[in-house]
Amino acid sequence: MLDILKPLAHEQILDLGCGHGTLTQQIVPLCQRVVGVDASENMIRHAKSIGIDARVVDGHSLNFDSEFDAIFSNAALHWMLQPEAVLNGCFRALKPRGRMVAEMGGCGNVAKIVTALNAQREQRGRAAVMPWFFPTPQEYTGLAQHSGFAVQSIQLFDRPTRLPTGIRQWLTTFAHHFIKDFSPVQGAQLLDDACESLKPLLIDGDNNWYADYVRLRFVLLKSDISN
Repeated sequence: MLDILKPLAHEQILDLGCGHGTLTQQIVPLCQRVVGVDASENMIRHAKSIGIDARVVDGHSLNFDSEFDAIFSNAALHWMLQPEAVLNGCFRALKPRGRMVAEMGGCGNVAKIVTALNAQREQRGRAAVMPWFFPTPQEYTGLAQHSGFAVQSIQLFDRPTRLPTGIRQWLTTFAHHFIKDFSPVQGAQLLDDACESLKPLLIDGDNNWYADYVRLRFVLLKSDISN
């Protein structure tokens, strides 16, 4: 992703959904200025502790105006369920001829995991939920163009990802939306049962767990210099 971003020494870059600032920290020495934003106060607190210019900002409400040469985002945009607001804010935040380089979950991302979790919910009399936005390339192209961007490149690809600590830890970290309407004991049992149902699907011959990631990677350009 950083090879695609190609930061230049004179540039100012916004890291959208910077999290703990791990990738942001790698960009800092490559350009003039980096600002990291994230909706999580805890993550921003950590990013600040490692020297990042980090701010608590909701990605749906970016308030920058022609300030950045580039926007970088990794594994964050699929948490933002109003993509039109996000893209409009990104377009405003970029200088003329600025670029947005991002990777997010795409159509089909963690489909087996979502199916297993919702099957457990439905067995317990609860409706299925979908807490993420995983678009197709065509869908995201339309959204980006509607916000004023030109699409330089966009691709959807499978990226099965090994989970060194197993699927249960992944679910504990990311599947809160599937169990928040259950008691702690019931929620823990739901996750355990989902793990059991996923064993034939996401464990390889060496007993390693994998997540069925599908990623959408793209480069957008603010090509209209009048904006």
